[in-house]
Amino acid sequence: MVVRPHFHLICRKHFEMILIKNGLFFSGDLNDKATRKNIVIDGKGKIGKITSAEISTSPDFRIIDATDKWVVPGFIDCHTHYDAEVIVSPGLKESARHGITTVILGSCSVSAVYNSPEDTSDCFARVEAVPREIILPILRKNKTWETAAEWKSYINGLPLGINVGSFIGHSDIRMKAMGISRSLKEGERATAKEKSVMDHMLNEALDAGFFGLSTMDSPWDKMDGNRYWSHKTPSFYASWKERKGLLAILRKRGAILQGTPNVVTRINAIHYMMASMGWFRKPLKTSMLAMMDLIGDRYILPLTSFTSRFTNVIGRGDFRMQSLPCPFTVYYDGIESVMFEEFPSGEALRHLAKALDQRNKLIRDKAFRERFKSEMRRKFAPKIWHKDLSRSIILSAPDKELIGQDFFGLAIRRKEHPVDTFLDLILQYDKNIQWTTTIANDRKEKYRHMYNFPYNLIGFSDAGAHLNNMAFYNFPLQMIQVVKESIERGNPIMRMEKCIWRLTKELADWFGMERGFLAEGRIADIAILDPKKFDSVSGDVYSDVIEDFNNYKRLVNRNCGAVSQVIVKGEIIFDMGKFVRDYGKKKKFGCFIEKSK
Repeated sequence: MVVRPHFHLICRKHFEMILIKNGLFFSGDLNDKATRKNIVIDGKGKIGKITSAEISTSPDFRIIDATDKWVVPGFIDCHTHYDAEVIVSPGLKESARHGITTVILGSCSVSAVYNSPEDTSDCFARVEAVPREIILPILRKNKTWETAAEWKSYINGLPLGINVGSFIGHSDIRMKAMGISRSLKEGERATAKEKSVMDHMLNEALDAGFFGLSTMDSPWDKMDGNRYWSHKTPSFYASWKERKGLLAILRKRGAILQGTPNVVTRINAIHYMMASMGWFRKPLKTSMLAMMDLIGDRYILPLTSFTSRFTNVIGRGDFRMQSLPCPFTVYYDGIESVMFEEFPSGEALRHLAKALDQRNKLIRDKAFRERFKSEMRRKFAPKIWHKDLSRSIILSAPDKELIGQDFFGLAIRRKEHPVDTFLDLILQYDKNIQWTTTIANDRKEKYRHMYNFPYNLIGFSDAGAHLNNMAFYNFPLQMIQVVKESIERGNPIMRMEKCIWRLTKELADWFGMERGFLAEGRIADIAILDPKKFDSVSGDVYSDVIEDFNNYKRLVNRNCGAVSQVIVKGEIIFDMGKFVRDYGKKKKFGCFIEKSK
């Protein structure tokens, strides 16, 4: 066998064929045992051969020695908000570097297809915590599409680094059909003609290969811009009766409803479950956010487990929760977080974000502070944020003595109420005080249940959104690390083959995409992992910039050497810590992924 000496990818010529040799091969299938294999990738982006036998090569082969490494299908992230970022930074590096080769956009009712740049920006920016002053110019400069098919064609024409699929957003089509003003009016219902327009847009998106419809019932999600500031996004105002025709289309065409219930009352989660049920009809494929072990509401995990099982087994549904397989840790700049929208006094402060004098006057008001304290200590009110200031740690502040302290302990030392300490520091420092807290998935003993629960989808990163509030780009690696450690302790959470399946083929099969599984003749989307370097995998965050967002800072994850190579459609895009030259700038690697017919 002729083996070319390895040299860094940045200086390589194009290799028509690749041999990955001696790697521990995971096909992605639940029932396939991982074994050592040699894999040939042909010059057409597909896997030509998988064998345990030696393979002879010519000088045109690129040889990757995967001895002591794992060869797995590229990971799938089924819940992202890259809708704006992909336009100017189509490499989507912060997902690609962690072995993710396919992402799905258009989540939470917001997509960038049908509406004007201004309307789209107002709907997207505050909800997903991406600056409007960045999104709006990008859309004004680049938006030439007016239909789902035209958007797909535009995205497919970009130098995509990884594969991109999409939902169509309910807020997107409702705003277009009704006009932005009527779509945001409480009690306003779509006319028969407007519902027909929405039906047409949904069918058009499904014809273009979109996975389905994403919707949102959370009152947290609110409009940006000066025209409709603090109005909820359009899908919130849509009754379930109004949605009936859209659900019928999804059911008939085998498409997916992705949604978030009202996270304050949570009652309307029942609508999603009932919509999925298949008594005397075809089940509706439905995914709902989110299965988490909430610190503030410990009953949510067993409740969502029970109701999901009931919906699928007794209700004959096709219902899935979405799960994040690692601690849900968030980072705040002052009170710049959607979490404050879940109680009235926090909501009032967020509403005045553009009027700081008025906001600060409200914070100083004694009656307001008493309301804030009362709402913070309500134990039995539904909540995502636990509101426990002893779990809230200061990371950065002009006063360096504050760093590392929690607000509760600081208040004790100051002999103040914790809320007074917190609000006084907001008055003093505003966004210049950064703090962090974990709101869910803090108990590793619950991971066994979450990882093995059959009615959830492991994928809920929100990649591309909440740029300064969270970073879960490496969630597949974090899950693999947890499972790997459990196996090494002799108390395995699951087989590693099952772990890889949950992050790849299971998702691909449920969403109906031709990815997530490695076999001869299949597309070669591959990640090569180094298990010896998984000690570097963590949920720690670092600050980096999005160059094409005017160097806007974002939180990211890094794993030193845990991912050796990433391959998309048979070509190496990431090699030993670096991307190929001009990645995301000129050459196209990924493509628009359509839902299989």
